[in-house]
Amino acid sequence: MRFMLLMIPHGYETAAPGTMPDDVEAVSAMMAYNESLQKAGVLISCDGLHPPSMGARVSFKDRKPTVVDGPFAEAKEVLGGFWIIDVPSRAAAIEWASRCPGSDNEVIEVRQIQEIGDFPADVQAVATEFTSMQTVKKTDA
Repeated sequence: MRFMLLMIPHGYETAAPGTMPDDVEAVSAMMAYNESLQKAGVLISCDGLHPPSMGARVSFKDRKPTVVDGPFAEAKEVLGGFWIIDVPSRAAAIEWASRCPGSDNEVIEVRQIQEIGDFPADVQAVATEFTSMQTVKKTDA
């Protein structure tokens, strides 16, 4: 089962463009955590995200795209980064999230990734040509 662990750092919603982590000890601890995920064979992907002040949002009122550049005044929580892991259960995903060396201002949201098999047969039939939506198979490195 694939899960996305979403890092939500409180205060990042107002971070200036180009804001980067500068606490060497915290970054070192996070890299050790990432390495433990990798060594356990559960890590599919992980990345940090630049602050919303460098982003954009595309909305679709009446199915027409409208672009708004960041920062976003209404944002209360934003993503600072993510991990995608492949583990046998929700409990295992929560266990891995609990091991993260997060700080007092950080929260990790654990969300299961939808697999094609989760959808009804008629929806699966529509999506069969989209291989990116198919279950990711782990390979031995």
